[in-house]
Amino acid sequence: MTTEQNIGVIDALYKAFSTGDIPAVLGCMHPEIEWNEAESNSLADGNPYMGPHAVLEGVFARIGARHEYFGLQDVKIHGMSGNKVLAMLRYDAKVKATGKTYNAQAAHLWTLDEEGKITAFQQYADTKKLADAEKQD
Repeated sequence: MTTEQNIGVIDALYKAFSTGDIPAVLGCMHPEIEWNEAESNSLADGNPYMGPHAVLEGVFARIGARHEYFGLQDVKIHGMSGNKVLAMLRYDAKVKATGKTYNAQAAHLWTLDEEGKITAFQQYADTKKLADAEKQD
């Protein structure tokens, strides 16, 4: 796939996520995707998540359960060599348990195969902001 096609796959994934179309998001993934949350993120306890079902249960379901809302803002997508795509963005969210909100910087490194399926994901995030929002005062 070309760099532009890879960017298109990731752009479609973010658009699907923003509308809550999780089946479409999971459909972008290779059956053996290796998904890693940022070190020190509370969701990193399952790293690496192997396969779309593991991502759904270990990441997406937990984000939904923990947050009153969780959105992505200012997504900027950059094509890279080696079938990689870098997205720079912000998480805008409110934690249910604490009532705290956060707007945290993040970057996602995606790797795609020649058919345009995502084979790997690596999150980089401001884990201190995430942890502070989850912490009871």
